[in-house]
Formats: sequence, structure tokens, C-alpha cells
Amino acid sequence: MCGLMGIVSKVVNKELALNALQKLSHRGPDEEGVFEDENVFLGHKRLVVVDKKNGKQPFVFKEYILIYNGELYNTDELRQDLVQKGYSFIGYSDTEVLVKMFAEYKEKCVEKLNGIFAFSVWNTKTKEFFACRDRVGVKPLFYCKNKDEFMVASEIKSIISYFNINTISLCGLQEILGLGPSRSAGSGIYSNVFELRAGHYLFFRNNEIEIKRYWNVVSKGFSDSFDASTKEVRFLLEDSIKRQLISDVPLCTLLSGGLDSTIITLIAQKYKPNVESYSIDYVDNEKFFAKNDFQVARDNDFVKLVSERYNIKHHNEVIENDELIDCLTNALELKDYPGMVDVDSSLFWFSKQIKNKFTVALSGECADEIFGGYPWFYREDFNNTFPWIRNLDERESLVNDKYKMKLNLKDYVQEKFDETICEVPLSGDETIEEKKHKQLVYLNMIWFMHTLLERKDRMTMGSSLEVRVPFADHRLIEYLYNVPWSYKFYGNFEKGLLRTAFKDVVPEEILLRKKNPYPKTHNPKYLKSISTLLEKSLLSKDSILHELFDKKTLLSILQGENENLKPWFGQLMTRPQLIAFLYQFDLWFKKYNLNIVV
Repeated sequence: MCGLMGIVSKVVNKELALNALQKLSHRGPDEEGVFEDENVFLGHKRLVVVDKKNGKQPFVFKEYILIYNGELYNTDELRQDLVQKGYSFIGYSDTEVLVKMFAEYKEKCVEKLNGIFAFSVWNTKTKEFFACRDRVGVKPLFYCKNKDEFMVASEIKSIISYFNINTISLCGLQEILGLGPSRSAGSGIYSNVFELRAGHYLFFRNNEIEIKRYWNVVSKGFSDSFDASTKEVRFLLEDSIKRQLISDVPLCTLLSGGLDSTIITLIAQKYKPNVESYSIDYVDNEKFFAKNDFQVARDNDFVKLVSERYNIKHHNEVIENDELIDCLTNALELKDYPGMVDVDSSLFWFSKQIKNKFTVALSGECADEIFGGYPWFYREDFNNTFPWIRNLDERESLVNDKYKMKLNLKDYVQEKFDETICEVPLSGDETIEEKKHKQLVYLNMIWFMHTLLERKDRMTMGSSLEVRVPFADHRLIEYLYNVPWSYKFYGNFEKGLLRTAFKDVVPEEILLRKKNPYPKTHNPKYLKSISTLLEKSLLSKDSILHELFDKKTLLSILQGENENLKPWFGQLMTRPQLIAFLYQFDLWFKKYNLNIVV
């Protein structure tokens, strides 16, 4: 993967532009490239994965200058199409294929791409700037227009650096406190910073931004039998995994011992013998683990079962509590706002360990959103709100009276929910149950899946590790959108369709295993350490915590008066993570010198 940034302006400040580019060095430590024209600055940081010699960027072809972050998984088919149209190639990189696809098809080229990508093209003749993001939003792209200057970048940090942005509006706070660690599609949190939504592209010309959605799932009738569906799912997912094994650098898989990662690892082994795998655990976690409705078992025994039975060289990385705490700062700086705290920081640390030997990894994100793996798909009523946010009362109670009315978190969250429900693709012929199911799938795609993909991108790219996600193949997502719930919950088991499709690949012990979320620490030392850090933050009179939050509520959380606190987000964030979030929130305002604009 890579990092990119582009600026279109009457006068580009080169010094600020170069500094903004350096903010992305972690995304591409292997090479740096710059293109400068009269009114444009394009910068690129490259992580070499395919065709080191001929994939350098910015890539120039005729009047088109390309900067690109991602991987195309149908490069060979696209190249063959272009060869038939008279194009020739100097190398085998997907970068060269992409710029020539744009030269041939212009913006329509994105409809032909299978992959994960964010890219921009500057046309030196027409002076038009084009930017695009992949269908599902695996790769990031943010933008900002400030008077007659326009900028895109892979991460927020480059934009706020170039424009010297250090303000957060009430809307930004509503996103963080009401919806966090998710955020609305298109939100950039900071004042005047936006995200190009997944499945969208934009043109910047004549000092105006034009944005268009080029992809979405489509609701239509479904007539495949269950057996036919299992065969189609098997073909699409196996084809996706096989395509994503292409690499000129070492590649591994992430193995948790769950259904999704086991499928990926064993299919990868089929096409790439001797593939190695990685898992993460926490020091002394076995001493303090207590199962609950979400986390029913630890991963270790299942990881061992898979790796030993199939002779896979496996690496189990164990993180210390001090390392987990230390990496909270890295996680904040990589995301540019508070996120999943130690769930983020552990992934950053984990990625650093993998990067010591590998540059590319395959991971199982997105399976639960499209196959119906979360508890809210089958355990809870769909009560006209985000099913993973069950604590709006607690969220509001955190805020002091001064800001409670200004932020009005409940109404803001409901407004964002309603907006998403209004755009759910429906044919009008669905039954009540079919409509409910598609609403849930779409909500999970736009919100929960995006949050986990963003986490995966920032934390892994923070270690210069490229992680690919085979379940995010748009062909699979399009197909599954119309598959009936009775298929997905086949056998009264979450992801029953997926389990059936790969029952000859995955051992029975894994097929029967209940879903477990990403592991987190259960060590009381972590809770004690992070509580101490939050207490120190509260001792500072100029802390943003005093400006925004209710002191009595913060103290009650610190003292553990509410042990039955509902998870802050989904299944992942409970009291230790909420305390870490508050600590990270204070750190965020200090490090970024932030001000609130009311």
C-alpha cells in the first residue's frame, strides 16, 4: 500500500506541501515521489509490493498523472483488455494498468476494477483533478477545500498540517461522543475536512467539487437454492482469496482460530504452500479471562488446533501491558482522533511484530457484516437505532450541563440513523422481514464495517504492513445482499451459509465454534494503569475533560461504581476501554492543540 496527497491551487506552498507529505511516511517507507506543475502538487509515499522497478509514482502517461494507494486483483484481465485496444506496457504493475485504464475509460474505469484503492489523476491538458475510492472503503481518502485551494490525502493529518486546522465544531464532537468510534460516512471530524465516501468519485474543476456515487448494492429478487448459494459463496470467496495472494514480497495470514480467519488461512495454504500465520494474545490473559455472551472462549486452543493439524508455521505474539499503554499514543496519532483505544493500540503493536518478517497479510474483516455474524442480527429486536450503540444514556451522562443541550447527542445519533435507513437500497417488493434484514446489512456495511476497516488500515499501515481483506470483495457483497436470512442463519447458527460452504475445508471444531470478537486484555493491571493516567489528566486544570465532561460521572467510572456499564461500542469496549478513551480524548486535544468552535 501507499500514502498519497494532492493539492490544486493558484499558488501551492511547496514547503508546507512537502511537510504534509512526510506525515504519510509510515504508509510508504520504500520510495517517495513528487510531481509539480504550475497549479498542482502531487506527492506519493510507496510501500513496494509489486514491480519495484516499473511501479514508481507519481506515474506519468501522456497528459495523465496518477497517484494511487491500493491493489487491483484483476490486473491481468484489465491489461488484456487494454492490449486489445492497442496499449503496450513497460512493466507488470497495477499502477501502470490503472493510469491507462483511466486514459481509455476516464471515470467509467472504476466500474471495471476489482480491488482496494484510493487514487487521484491530474489532467495536465484540461486542468481537471479526479479522485476515487474503492466500493467498500478499504482504502481511505480525505479532502478539503479552502477558498481556491483543494487538497486530498490518505490521512487527515496531512490536510490539517497543510491548512493549519486545529478546530473541532460541535458536529465533530457529536460524531466522537455520540457515534464514536464510528463516524458518519463523509465526516472528517475536523472543521472543513471531509472523507470521500466509499463507492464515490469526485472531480475538482473550475474551483468546484462534483461528487458522484458509482457503486452500491442493489436489491433484487433471489431464486437460488441453498445448495446453489453455498456453491456461489464458495467460488466467490475462494477466488477472492486466490487473487489476493499475488505479491512480490513475503505474505502471511492472521489466524484467530475463528471461522473467517481459518477459511482464509487454509485456502491460502492450498494455493500458497508453506504460508505462515500470526495471532495475538496478552500477558497473563489466561489468568483473568472470564467468558461472557460475546467472548465465549479464548482463541489459543483453536489457533493451536488449526496450525498443528495443517502443519502451518504459526507465530503467537504476546503483548505486555506497558506496551499496550505506550501504543495508545501511536494509535491516536495514526487515526487523528480517539478510536478503539487499546483495541487499536494492540493491533498497531501486533502489526509491528508481523512487519519484522512480512509486508503483506490477509485478514478476515467484513465476514460478520455480510453473513450476519453479530448478535444483533439474531438475538435482539431491531429498535430503530444503531444496534451496537446501547448506551446513549451513559454517553449523555458523561457530558456536563454546559454542553449537554448544545450537543443533543440522542437527536444527532437518531438523525444519522434515519439518514442511513433512507438510503437503504430496496426494490419495494420485500417482505417485512426481508426489508428488516437488508436494513441491518446496509447499516453494518456503512457503519460497523467501515469502522473496522478504518482501524485495520490505520494501525497496520502505521507499521508499513499491507493487510488485504478477501471478504470485502464487491462481488461477494453484492450477491449476499439478496441472500435470504434463512440461508445465512442455516441450522440456527450465525453464518450458517458460510459454515456450510466451507465444511469440507474447516475442521468441525472450528465450524461449531461460536463467534468471538477481536481479543482484548482482561488483566486488572491494565485497568489500574489506565485509570492512573486518567486521574493524572484530571489533575490538569486546563484539561478538555473539565470543559466538556461531568466530573461526578468521570469519578464514578474511575471508581468502578457502575460495573454493569454497557459496552461503549458493540462487543469491544467496556469500562477499561471507556477510561482509556477519556484519557486518549484529553491527549488528543493537547497534542493537536485543538479548540472547539461553537
